[in-house]
Order: sequence, then structure tokens, then C-alpha cells
Amino acid sequence: MRGKNAVITGGARGIGEAIATVLAKMGANILIWDVLEDQARETAEKLAKEHGVKAAGYSVDVTNGASVDAAVDSAVKDFGGIDILINNAGITRDGLIIRMKEEDWDKVIAINLKGVWQCTKSVGKVMLKARKGSIVNIASVVGVMGNAGQANYSASKAGVIGLTKTSAKEFASRGVRVNAVAPGYIQTAMTDKLTEEQQQRMATLIPLGQLGTPEDVADAVAFLASSAARYITGQTINVCGGMVM
Repeated sequence: MRGKNAVITGGARGIGEAIATVLAKMGANILIWDVLEDQARETAEKLAKEHGVKAAGYSVDVTNGASVDAAVDSAVKDFGGIDILINNAGITRDGLIIRMKEEDWDKVIAINLKGVWQCTKSVGKVMLKARKGSIVNIASVVGVMGNAGQANYSASKAGVIGLTKTSAKEFASRGVRVNAVAPGYIQTAMTDKLTEEQQQRMATLIPLGQLGTPEDVADAVAFLASSAARYITGQTINVCGGMVM
């Protein structure tokens, strides 16, 4: 990936930061789009220093078309183009359907699904013109199997999988591939807050018997984004230790 320019939305921390780190190790220049502007810039500076790549952090609201279009313009101006897009930005606002607030439904759908569409639309124009590019969307296994208490989140991630397939069909003739990675239970700051008993209960649902790491997700994303996956498009890879088969 030496010399490729990769955009990672929500890349300031967590799984997004892990993805940015793996891509930087492979030689890609990194553009982090995040509402956490200071953290985005700090992460970019760290990656540039540690891996000798060009990196920058931008304040971007993926639900706002003008914000995304401005970020694309900056990427073309500052980096010369965009070769890879990782649609990672996402949030949760959990609750049972009958108790879920309308604003919690709307917020999750806006960021997790509309944000993917908005970035795919804006970055896609650059890739289609260049007749090359790779887009990887971060979905979730709950978008495949559902999960009580996560109607908004599971619906948004199911939508991401459908959007991935449609984007792949629309973009394939111009040499642009679109795939998705669907993580299962991954060790994050959120899961770290769970008790040992709760984590063990989660592990019993996983055939491999353990939670995944952000790096497990990042490695799968890096494969799909790279030329090693040149003949793969429209696919969703479940990174879940066998929860979904």
C-alpha cells in the first residue's frame, strides 16, 4: 500500500485507530475523519512519526454532505486523491424497541447508515473518475442475526450490508471494489467496563471461546482494502470467532 491514500472515518480511536495503524504500517498515507478533531490530529501525528507516512486529521461530520464534500476537496488538494475509504464511524444508543426514543433511533441511523452512504457518494465520485479504489464498510454481526436491545444499531448495520452490495454492483465497471467487515464481540473500552462474569458469558457464545481484538478487525479490513483482494467485491466477512456461520 506504499503511496496509497486511505481515509478512515471515526479513526481517532478504537477500532478506527487500529485500522489506521495497520494501514500505516503497510505504507499507506492516512487521512482521519472524525468529529473528535483534536484526537484525530493527535492520532495522525503519531502515525506519521512512527511509520514515516503522510497523515492528517480532519474535523468531519459524516452525516453532513457539505462537511464530507469539503473533506474530499481537502484530501484531493493535500494528498492528490483517495485510493481507500474505510467507513468506520458509528455509535450505539441501545434500548428495547418499545422504550427507544425517536432521537436515539434517528441518531444511530444517521451516523451508522446515512454516514456510510454520504461518504461513499462523495469519495466514490473521485474513485470512479480515477477508475480505481477500494471501499470497506464496517458492519456488524448483529446486522446479520439481530440483537435484543439494539433495534436501531442492528437495522443500521443490516443497511450497511445492503448498501455494500449495491455500491459494489454500481462501481464494479469502473474498477472500484466495495466490501464489508462485520465484527462480533470485540475488546474495546466499552467491553472493558463489563465484569469478568459478563465477559465470560459473552465468550460462551463464541466457538473460538474468546473476544476478538481491534487488530483482528483491522487485519481483515487491510486485506480487503489491498490488492491481495483484487477479485473480491460485494462481500461481507464476519470477524466474530464463529458466532455467525
